[in-house]
Amino acid sequence: MAKKQQYRIRNWSNYNKSLVNRGSLTLWFDEESIKNWHQVNPNGHRGRPQVYADIAISCMLTIKMVFKLPLRATQGLVSSLISLLNLPIHSADYSTVARRQKKLEPILFKGKVSEPLHVVFDSTGLKVFGEGEWKVRQHGWSKRRTWRKLHLGVDEKTGAIIAASLTTNDVGDSEVLPDLVAQIEEVINQASADGAYDSFDNYALLEKLGAKVTIPPRETAVIRQHGNCKAPTLQRDKNLRSIRKIGKVTWKNQSGYHRRSLAETAMFRFKTLLGRHLMAKNFDSQATEAFIKCNIMNKMTSLGMPDSYAVV
Repeated sequence: MAKKQQYRIRNWSNYNKSLVNRGSLTLWFDEESIKNWHQVNPNGHRGRPQVYADIAISCMLTIKMVFKLPLRATQGLVSSLISLLNLPIHSADYSTVARRQKKLEPILFKGKVSEPLHVVFDSTGLKVFGEGEWKVRQHGWSKRRTWRKLHLGVDEKTGAIIAASLTTNDVGDSEVLPDLVAQIEEVINQASADGAYDSFDNYALLEKLGAKVTIPPRETAVIRQHGNCKAPTLQRDKNLRSIRKIGKVTWKNQSGYHRRSLAETAMFRFKTLLGRHLMAKNFDSQATEAFIKCNIMNKMTSLGMPDSYAVV
């Protein structure tokens, strides 16, 4: 049996500090949130203007999710922070936060994006309600088990989430790729994903952007545009010819496809740090929760990541 590869971290001192800073309240309850806490200008809608700006609701939801608190406890923690810091603001009550969460549109915090950009796409399931692992092992799944699919586009170099979308569990991965690509403003040099994203439309979309596409064609794939055609060669056909010539394993190694696993690593970090389920019951609130959790992950990533190397 082959010995498992061992790794060591070069920047342990800095990475250790970043792990400590993740628990700092001043990181999540920052000066910008305090300065813009209350709604200054009317929002243009009929009725009473909002008392709290979106950034205040986002801040409270962020604290809620970082420290895994229920809404009432979140109100209590934020109120105590405001009191201890003697700030001229007030905490929103838990019912206001719950109501505003449904309509909140948080902006994805990406941090510094690498250039040239290699984006890796993948999806994972987040449970809404259902049985725990012990019950499933003993009695199997029940019909009430429900989950959502979180689709991510991850910067291969930094590990930052640069595109995200939440859907119901019946939406296919390939259907969501155009929405993820539309969220990316930077120039995409390469895009990698597993076979679930293989479609002519997705290949055409990424080719139009000038990206190298490393999505393995399905087992039943056939050449669409033959060699005697005057039109430029399609990347999907080129990948398919390469796989037939050198084999899928060699093609994956040569094309950099295996870097796609970093999307799975990002999802593992997401579930380990922020949980495997969504607390909100309404779909719009669940989407807001997922986006804020992506922002939390990116904020933690920007503090520092381990620089590891293989031990020979």
